[in-house]
Amino acid sequence: MITPDPATPAGEAVIDLYEQMCKLKERTDYWPGADTVNILGEWLARFDFTHPVAFTVAGSAWVLRRQDRHEDAVTLWADEDSALACLAQHVRSSWDDVRGDDGIPTRPPLDDRTAVDLYYGPKGERGDKDYWLYVDDISRSSPPTAPYGFRFPGEEFCATANSTAVFHPMTGPDDDGLPCIEVGGVLVFAYLDADLQAVRVSVDLDTTVEQLARGDSTVPVHVEVGNATVFSAGAGPVPGKAWSRRLRRMVRRVRWMRWRRGD
Repeated sequence: MITPDPATPAGEAVIDLYEQMCKLKERTDYWPGADTVNILGEWLARFDFTHPVAFTVAGSAWVLRRQDRHEDAVTLWADEDSALACLAQHVRSSWDDVRGDDGIPTRPPLDDRTAVDLYYGPKGERGDKDYWLYVDDISRSSPPTAPYGFRFPGEEFCATANSTAVFHPMTGPDDDGLPCIEVGGVLVFAYLDADLQAVRVSVDLDTTVEQLARGDSTVPVHVEVGNATVFSAGAGPVPGKAWSRRLRRMVRRVRWMRWRRGD
């Protein structure tokens, strides 16, 4: 149970909404749709949903979800091998469930991956037993750090910039340059580095357009490799549109209910 704190603006607003809804019910014995929408609309207008909630990526973890007819268990692991070893331990303890099936040995294999693959079988034939193993980010919310009231450009600006992105290829093996993509003045180089013996990605922000630069000249950057975030600075989702969509759906639903009742 969450108790709103009246000493905070958010807690005071929640208590105020509760009191308004209680008074409405006392007057009408129920919550009339039109009055409820008006109260919620005015209440939500007190909040600012335009500023992003900043999330700091604290690291990554391997998520293991194991499901069968008896349980649906989710655990977190520091690395894939540890998660797989845990799953293999469960598989070996339940080996009697599959022993005797076609291609299944009497004893579970010593290799974790082999044991798991034999126990669960092909993805499309797992029935009521299945598992998922993947890496995901561990994030924590933090106060927005954008200085001087900076706001990242909206959808129209981003769509235009993305649609006009330019690829700068090398002209040949003897070209001293490197292949890169340019979007919003940002240069992203992706190439094979024989000296480093790796695929190398680098970002040059010197020519970034001014709309993307914050007051302290830094640029919000979020870098992902596969499903994992490896770097994030100044990035954060904007929840405002989700709230707007929910409110519009609620208004349409209330109007439909009023129409059904003939209000």
